Amino acid sequence: MYNCSISRPRLSTLGWLIAATLAGQADAADPQTADFADLSIEELANIQVTSVSKRPERLLDAPASVFVITADDIRRAGAVSIPDALRLAPNLHVAQGASYANAISARGLNGSNNSSPNKLLVMIDGRSVYAPLFSGVFWDMQDLLLEDVERIEVISGPGGTLWGVNAVNGVINITTRSAHATEGSLAVVRGGTDGGDLAFRQGYRGANASWRVYGKALDRSHSENAAGARVNDDWRQGQVGLRADWARGADAFSVNANLYRGRHEQPAPGEISVDGTDLQLGTIRTEGANLTGRWERALDAGGSLSVQAYLDHTRREVPPTLTEALRVADLQFQHSLPAFGGHALVWGANYRHSWDDVTNSEVIAFLPAQVEQTWASVFAQDEVTLRPDLRLTLGGRIERNPYTGNEFLPTARLAWRVAPRHALWAAASRTVRAPTRLDADAFIPGRAPFLLRGGPTVRAEVARVFELGYRGQPLDALSYSATLFHHRYDHLRTQEVDPTGTFLTFGSLMEGQSTGIETWGSYQVTPAWRTSAGFTALHETLRLKAGSNDLAGPGSAGKDPEHTFQLRSNYAIDDARDLELGLRRVAALENPAVPAYWALDARLGWRLQRNLELSLVGRNLNGSHAESGTLATRAELDRALWVKLVWTN
Repeated sequence: MYNCSISRPRLSTLGWLIAATLAGQADAADPQTADFADLSIEELANIQVTSVSKRPERLLDAPASVFVITADDIRRAGAVSIPDALRLAPNLHVAQGASYANAISARGLNGSNNSSPNKLLVMIDGRSVYAPLFSGVFWDMQDLLLEDVERIEVISGPGGTLWGVNAVNGVINITTRSAHATEGSLAVVRGGTDGGDLAFRQGYRGANASWRVYGKALDRSHSENAAGARVNDDWRQGQVGLRADWARGADAFSVNANLYRGRHEQPAPGEISVDGTDLQLGTIRTEGANLTGRWERALDAGGSLSVQAYLDHTRREVPPTLTEALRVADLQFQHSLPAFGGHALVWGANYRHSWDDVTNSEVIAFLPAQVEQTWASVFAQDEVTLRPDLRLTLGGRIERNPYTGNEFLPTARLAWRVAPRHALWAAASRTVRAPTRLDADAFIPGRAPFLLRGGPTVRAEVARVFELGYRGQPLDALSYSATLFHHRYDHLRTQEVDPTGTFLTFGSLMEGQSTGIETWGSYQVTPAWRTSAGFTALHETLRLKAGSNDLAGPGSAGKDPEHTFQLRSNYAIDDARDLELGLRRVAALENPAVPAYWALDARLGWRLQRNLELSLVGRNLNGSHAESGTLATRAELDRALWVKLVWTN
């Protein structure tokens, strides 16, 4: 039991209430999937990415710290969820606190004392999964049939010029495969010590039009804490969806729709007390539906036009704190001009409107309970070829948000092709995280007198970022990437005691900086054996500005590890069998204290027939460990074993 009186200011009480409100943030291939393990190191460097400049370009030429997770990476690692797949990106920190709860960030600031992580922009097929309630991601509401994921582009560093105000420390762009590439039938069955999954997909391919439908269900067992006691984090979710793609002349169209519903328990403490009344934590229930349509036209001389629109409905019930029903309508336009005089210009606009309806409780209230909000922006970016081996990129976005008005997000990037297989790049950017309903409209408890009275004076959190990177192929069998970065933060969120000493409010009175390096590479030892490794190091310092009394604020830096390391090895035993081994090391966290850990994972895949593959997967084979949360409530990630069958036709 966790009893907390809300009759006087208590920082720990507010932190737990906010965490409870935002709870939940915390495979074999089909024959048409490209086998990236068969590509040479040079061919991998030529993979096309779109997230850096909003136009296709070779990975080697992209002037940003970008890591690509391919469909085959996901299959060979045996990933079972999006956060699980994101562990493959060495430039991300993924910390799991319960079966459904993950904290994910790049370059630090993986949460604070008054919010879950909120400086990472995530998109699925162009649809932002940004939550206006707190500007983060509810990871338990984001699920896909991983067999249909084409690639995941992970950019660490700012992306505000092209993507908007929430792309402060990174951008994750998840792209699923066109319906043209998913003809036929697929069935997936997985079962193990952690639960199981069932999924199907049926696709049809025509001369000009293709479509697919899919469905999946997951069931995750409860975890245990370090003492061996049960953690109430059982999780069940079902999802169905469809995608259609068709073309007519220079025009291409796509429609993507998804519908899901889930439920999961809330881990201890189990109860809270408001004015002497005990309130039991209940089952979290989630549901959502989204529809995305996209039109693209190829113009002469390499230009293009695109228009995308989506509708997104979500509902999240978190007893006894609140229920939120959110509807979002989003419209995006982009025009890439044909190259002229050494210039490659792309520009566009975005309009987003939301209807947010919160059912408040005795515990917490968002006032007003119902709001309509609008975000609007325009951007332009020009890539200038100064000489054949030197490119300068200049861009800017003006974005208007409901709380701080217009924000300017500029960037400048210089890329120098030192040699045919070696490139240096440098960048300077300014980006922001705009305030949200949590920052401005949250009141605790749900009725007066209030202990917390929102944040009427909060400002946008600002980051000025400087980067220097190298990407290249020193040897035919070796590719390597390294980035040095320095982030300067200002107006970071604080939780202030009012001068009267009777209530709290949110402020913007913290600043800081982070400096580090992220590096990774791949080495083809033999034609059948490929290894890869990644390492990050981070030094982060936060400090209060004059007038702040939030003594707990600077401790947010303790939520990030000082270094991470991973090593992966894939060996093709023969044409039908392959073995993948993965080893991860994450340094200790200080706030709350989480010990450093090693994790050893393995997957053995065996193609029994042309259309049937069996895989045996082991997670945390060296023993259990914790990744996030306080000792009393967090789950220990125990050793897990499972079997997976994938049938295609």
